Amino acid sequence: MEEERLGEMLLATPRLILRSWRPDDLETFAALNADPEVMRYLGAELSTEQATQLAEDIQERFLQRGFGMLPVERREDGVFLGICGINYTPWYPDEEIGWRFAGEHWGHGYATESAAAWMSWAFTELGVPRLISVTDAPNVRSIAVMKRLGMVFDHEADLEDDSESGGERFRAVVHSITAEQWRSGHV
Repeated sequence: MEEERLGEMLLATPRLILRSWRPDDLETFAALNADPEVMRYLGAELSTEQATQLAEDIQERFLQRGFGMLPVERREDGVFLGICGINYTPWYPDEEIGWRFAGEHWGHGYATESAAAWMSWAFTELGVPRLISVTDAPNVRSIAVMKRLGMVFDHEADLEDDSESGGERFRAVVHSITAEQWRSGHV
């Protein structure tokens, strides 16, 4: 990874720091992407090389666009929990909000907390008119996060995963929220 903007804090919440990538994130990120339970609805597990390449690609997009699926760090001890952020999706013109956390950090509200911070930033700073979130239909944990964020069911679709693992088709559930809907819940 190039030195440019490594580890830069972008957003903070009471418990979390949302920041750009650092080289010391790569080992933990590789382990996250090799966990079959974490990757259950995200495509096949990634090798260390694939995870490293993904992190480098995300950092490069961050340098170009100023946002992306970036590391989430716990404030109290600096532990890398996973990633969260705003991302371009190949299926829709809308920006997508998403998250991926290590299994031992599930159930603590980190996905909701970090996604809410990114959502606020997207609507107030980036000026996006609408955000979506996409997951496999059986991924009830992510759907619950979407609902906690104030997102509403938009539609279901058959999509093809564009990962290096070979583009498997899956039944997706798409939730959305507009800037206007978000503002009405945050005034």
